[in-house]
Amino acid sequence: MRVMLRLLAAVLLVLDPGGPRGEGFQDDRTAGVKLENSDIVITGNGARGGTGDGYRIKRPCWYEPGPDGAQMAQTQESLRARWFSQNPRGTEAQFQEFLKQFKDKVGQEGRWWKPAYNNADPGGYACWGGLEPFVWVPPGTTPPAGITLEELVQIARAALTVPEPQIKLNPDAKSYVNLPTWVWIDGIGTTRRSVTASLPGVMSATVTAQLKDIEIKSGTTADRAEVKEDCGSSGRPYVRGGQFTCGVRYLRASIDQPRGVYVLTVNTVWPVEVDNDVVPFAYDPIEAGGTRDVPVGEVQSNVRG
Repeated sequence: MRVMLRLLAAVLLVLDPGGPRGEGFQDDRTAGVKLENSDIVITGNGARGGTGDGYRIKRPCWYEPGPDGAQMAQTQESLRARWFSQNPRGTEAQFQEFLKQFKDKVGQEGRWWKPAYNNADPGGYACWGGLEPFVWVPPGTTPPAGITLEELVQIARAALTVPEPQIKLNPDAKSYVNLPTWVWIDGIGTTRRSVTASLPGVMSATVTAQLKDIEIKSGTTADRAEVKEDCGSSGRPYVRGGQFTCGVRYLRASIDQPRGVYVLTVNTVWPVEVDNDVVPFAYDPIEAGGTRDVPVGEVQSNVRG
């Protein structure tokens, strides 16, 4: 019976509220979300066009509220052909017995809850397989493993991405000892990124990241480089005659370094906030960065006798 229920659960009617869903992304440093069998809608400019930081949803599967008693009974009855194709030795009496559990709930207050999972998590499908295909839940209650506001916040947080910074330098191709190397970033676009995860008509959660500042690492030790970090949120583009407050002044040439360069690193820092007045949530900032090779030479001077 459990196998039969599981097969039917895969073709349950989904009450689709419309709108984009969370897209999965996964590589060696990001995990993201890819929602399956879920009515959760993910929106916002932070859900695409960037990179995540590897944050994972703590529990990769859960129950979500689904149809009421009448809707569920109608849906299951319409799946008669599917039931018999998956249960070829089944009889009409067995099918009616299967339907009875749904018909008995018609007119009762409550709702059927259905399982969903995060397919971007390697354990998501197995977790989903351990849940019941559907659970009847009275109004005002949540079943064990039912979706909570905290988990909805986690889903929004896992879907949140920020753009990879494009590092700009002046001088760009090569710097020199004691010459200020100005640093700033480009290609960020809007400095505010947000994601909203919502179960329409039930609850929603919004997570926002705001670009605060950048962190510069010279790629060498303090006796070889002086770092200026009054950078604001995105560094200081070079201005002729301007005050040098963001970048690196290299004190020694890079000729003795691997490949003859210093590897400069720039990280953007995006503090994360949750728009919620009910339950406090706190997350570490998201950081996204990149590197640039900086060859540093000695200034040559000619001395005439």
